[in-house]
Amino acid sequence: MFKKIILGSLVCFCTSIFGMSLSDLNQASKEELMAIKGIGEVKADAIIDERSKEKFKSFDDLQRVKGIGPRTAENIQNDVKSKSAEDEE
Repeated sequence: MFKKIILGSLVCFCTSIFGMSLSDLNQASKEELMAIKGIGEVKADAIIDERSKEKFKSFDDLQRVKGIGPRTAENIQNDVKSKSAEDEE
């Protein structure tokens, strides 16, 4: 029984991380952001700081974050969308 509870919690946690959309990106915790390919602790902190000033309206807005350029923003977008698509299957 205990294993089922742990497994269920883990599935819910992973779904919330990998099903991330742009709106979720505006609310994600530091740990959830760090689960995205290319986002480490420093960039996660920078994302949180920047979105507190103004919410992201597009993935291009990620370029306001120090250390994130067009290529990184595109990679984040592709990573988030591909993980969202996997969850829908």
